[in-house]
Amino acid sequence: MSEDNPHSSSGSTNKGWLDKIVQSFTAEPKSKEDLVTVIQEAESRGIINPETREMMEGVLEVSDLRVRDIMIPRAQMMTIDIDETVEEFIPAILESAHSRFPVISEDKDHIEGILLAKDLLEYAFVPGKKVTIKDILRPAVIVPESKRVDVLLKEFRQKRYHMAIVVDEYGGVSGLVTIEDILELIVGEIEDEHDDDEKESDDIKPLNKHTYSVKALTPVDEFNKFFGTKFDEEEADTIGGIVLRAFGHMPEREEEVTLDNLLFKVSSSDKRRLIQLKVTRPDQED
Repeated sequence: MSEDNPHSSSGSTNKGWLDKIVQSFTAEPKSKEDLVTVIQEAESRGIINPETREMMEGVLEVSDLRVRDIMIPRAQMMTIDIDETVEEFIPAILESAHSRFPVISEDKDHIEGILLAKDLLEYAFVPGKKVTIKDILRPAVIVPESKRVDVLLKEFRQKRYHMAIVVDEYGGVSGLVTIEDILELIVGEIEDEHDDDEKESDDIKPLNKHTYSVKALTPVDEFNKFFGTKFDEEEADTIGGIVLRAFGHMPEREEEVTLDNLLFKVSSSDKRRLIQLKVTRPDQED
């Protein structure tokens, strides 16, 4: 991801392309909302395709978001204990298929660094060569929840790191964010060969005996099967759609609503969609 060269022919082409969009309308946009309208109208006139329109809207959206809006919550962070041996943590690495892992000492508020799975490769083919996590640990990048997403993306590019640990105003770890999380806001979901398996197994994750972290895109039938509910599959395809209808507006983080005796709290959302929900059952045996 190299920085754009303002004198390149590509930059001139992009500028001319945007000028062409704006010039196709009688008045230039005076606000971000006007610009979104211009972009949508450009798509309807065939000047740009739907994919381009979505990316342009994604770029505008990123400038309004804070890290807290897109981070992976603390409860979903997969971590490795610094005192674990390779034999102890390697099965978790293989199962997750992730490439970077926060390393903790006492709990998730004590981040010692980041482990890159690729750093283990040089030890894999040397019989008898021992390695501990401390030998290959990399420094962790810490960012506040309030940091703007577009600023963080620029830092990701300039400093060439891919993951940051997110802390709240009191210094406690509240989650993590990756460069992929930001790019997906612009270009859409980035899938790899492991995503199908992850969608099947990671839509609903227990946080404790009565509370679960649920992806808003979890299909209604899957949610009903897990929780024993009877939400109408014709009303919405996903549980996020059911919850959104119940709110009647785009809820903000921490807003709550009760449906079918379940408490739904918004863990993560943006201006267009719900992303993550926290679902709590009544205080009774499951």
